[in-house]
Amino acid sequence: MSQAYKIADQDAAHYMTFQVIDWVDTFSRKIYRDILMDSMKFCQKRMGLEIYAYVVMTNHVHVIWRASKGNLSEVVREFKKFTGRTIIETIQNEPESRRDWMLKRFEFAARRNVRNSFHQFWTHENHPVELFSNKFIKQKLDYIHMNPVRAGWVERPEEYLYSSAGCYAGLGGLIDVAFV
Repeated sequence: MSQAYKIADQDAAHYMTFQVIDWVDTFSRKIYRDILMDSMKFCQKRMGLEIYAYVVMTNHVHVIWRASKGNLSEVVREFKKFTGRTIIETIQNEPESRRDWMLKRFEFAARRNVRNSFHQFWTHENHPVELFSNKFIKQKLDYIHMNPVRAGWVERPEEYLYSSAGCYAGLGGLIDVAFV
């Protein structure tokens, strides 16, 4: 992996994207989105994760995170490990019309990678970018919050429930965020 995609300063806030293998539209279902939200809340309470922004799209998640305890790489690794395993178990055990197709995609991805034994849910890349200026922070916040608008799901960013845009608009949200 190149140095450009590593978290150099573990104490700094970073913009990152977590992508599902093969862009599988997993988060079109509420049950999987809720697993992500619960895991983010857990990381806030138990791992010192500071969440500045987030949006859950159908096959990827954009976040701005910082770790106040430990290091950010560790928090990201544990978050992805837990959510990947939990989502795959949920696909296996709950009603899911796309079960066989999804599991085959995740099994195939795991076979291409020695780090995964049975299924790989997330890609390994997070493309972390350290937040370095107020202008850059605003650009990333706008990009994150406008995703559901660009997708045609809502007219205003704060209307989308699985985003921190509501918090920034003073309406609250599913997860408490720290404002940048």
